[in-house]
Amino acid sequence: MTRVACIGECMIELRQAQGGLYSRGYGGDTLNTAVYLARLGADVDYITALGDDPLSDEMIAGWIAEGVGTKRVARLPGKLPGLYLIQTDDSGERRFFHWRESAAARSLMELPETDDILNSLASYDVVYLSAITLSIIGENGRGRLMAALKRARLLGTRFAFDTNFRARGWPDLDIARSVYGNAFEAADIVLASTEDLLPLYRGESSATLMAGISSPEVVLKLAEPTCVLRFAGSSQEVKAEPLTKPVVDTTAAGDSFAAAYVAARLAGSDPIDAARAGHRLAGVVVGYPGAIIPRYAMPPKKSPRPANSRKASQ
Repeated sequence: MTRVACIGECMIELRQAQGGLYSRGYGGDTLNTAVYLARLGADVDYITALGDDPLSDEMIAGWIAEGVGTKRVARLPGKLPGLYLIQTDDSGERRFFHWRESAAARSLMELPETDDILNSLASYDVVYLSAITLSIIGENGRGRLMAALKRARLLGTRFAFDTNFRARGWPDLDIARSVYGNAFEAADIVLASTEDLLPLYRGESSATLMAGISSPEVVLKLAEPTCVLRFAGSSQEVKAEPLTKPVVDTTAAGDSFAAAYVAARLAGSDPIDAARAGHRLAGVVVGYPGAIIPRYAMPPKKSPRPANSRKASQ
């Protein structure tokens, strides 16, 4: 079984319900991806920091129930997870409101156990993180993490970077563009979208956005249900199949796409079939409220076709 590490932050989630009420759960972009990776058969560990409070205990129990490994979760006495609130409109589009300034995960790169966590990255087949991860750990934390990823890559670990962009997480766009550029250079796979990149690179075309990403394997999701792939020196569009259910909530559409894409690549699929798997899972996820759909709603697994354009193990 292939081993994946997802690095990031899980937060307490308040989701809009009826009558002005909110339901409580938990979620976060990389955690959502970790859960879907586990459901798709990957051996996945989640790397983060939590507090020593009952809500953090609840999170860890939930991750274990989903098959997500928690041995790399740091527990910080007196700290708490962050919190976010989701509002969705009639078309399923969502707005996020965050309270995370003192969240435990922000200290992940500043702990006594940080060196052990960073040294462990070389033991995984893939390390997955997002731009949100990079935004919360600060400049020094980013330096430590990127250096560790480069060391791990020399030993055969692949780095998958998701461009998930939240403007509030960055002090200014110039810093964000610099961090993204460094991540593009280091990553083996970049999972991007025009929704993420156009606020950073205003007015650019899809072709120009793709050209600015130096990673050898790139997935760029467009505004329409299509993505553009670049791998093995060529590009190809992959369209999503029409949805069979109305869109209820677009939360975790990109996170689930990333999970299905990475899982398919690790299972031996070529990027085109991996993108189809990503579209398929994301198309199901948007038909349910919240980030994590019921287990019974997961699409059936499909056996991968042998990769013929680029070896999945590269």
